[in-house]
Amino acid sequence: MRILVVGAGATGGYFGGCLLRAGQDVTFLVRPKRATELASAGLVIRSPHGDFTLDNPPTVQADGVSETFDLVLLSCKAFDLEDAIASFARAVGPTTAIVPLLNGMLHLETLDAAFSRERVLGGLCSLAVTLNEKREVVHLAPMHSLRFGERDGGASERVRAIAEAFAGARCGAQPSETIIQDMWEKWVFLAALAGATCVMRASIGQIVAAPGGRDFMLALTDEAAGIAKAAGYAPREEFLSGATAMLTAAGSQLTASMFRDIETGARVEADHIMGDLIARAEAAKLPVPKLRTIHTHLKAYENRRG
Repeated sequence: MRILVVGAGATGGYFGGCLLRAGQDVTFLVRPKRATELASAGLVIRSPHGDFTLDNPPTVQADGVSETFDLVLLSCKAFDLEDAIASFARAVGPTTAIVPLLNGMLHLETLDAAFSRERVLGGLCSLAVTLNEKREVVHLAPMHSLRFGERDGGASERVRAIAEAFAGARCGAQPSETIIQDMWEKWVFLAALAGATCVMRASIGQIVAAPGGRDFMLALTDEAAGIAKAAGYAPREEFLSGATAMLTAAGSQLTASMFRDIETGARVEADHIMGDLIARAEAAKLPVPKLRTIHTHLKAYENRRG
């Protein structure tokens, strides 16, 4: 299987690096600066599961894409999606499968419009990872998972082929027959985690230790879960119990990557994660005052960034 990983930043670098280490046919689609970095220092991954370096990994730049791939693994941020689509469009052939690892749901509509629905699978990942000052991929915690599957459910030959490609990568990748349900549940969790840690500028443990903090987390999770339910994807009880435990854990240092982006003055996915969730709440006539406050906060941050 020929695999194109769009981007070799934190997420793409980690999963693509694990695939390449396992002997898979992987090419990274990167910008010129990242191509130079990888050619010079290699793809360096620091992980609790073991550090490794891949010397001079295969790369291609957008103007050099001239052939199609079996799988496109898409790990960009939502605000870079249009540029990413333009960069890898020529890599998509009649049998190419696209697995996006973006948060929320809005990106599926954009990808469907660009490539047709049958080429776009569902996908998600759970991974705490960043690039350090040396441009090394740093895996911050042992947890890592990646799920993918047919959006209509069930199994398929192409999903089985992707699972086989990931089998030796040791990065927590597995197929799912309920991928849209999985994506909604991650969206609910992320909306609560990112929303709370961004607006409070604090970790989960610091929030729940504050007066009213635990009640705030529970109410915020309920708002997001209500939207999922109205869309036909009510969070499963097992998910809710686990998410609630994580989002109210005393002493937890857990924060969202969006919080870390704000701390460094970087761009955030305010509209894709919060704005689209609120739009769906409006369509279902659901009051979501906490989510609205958080979205306003994030948009004000964007305005301050200019």
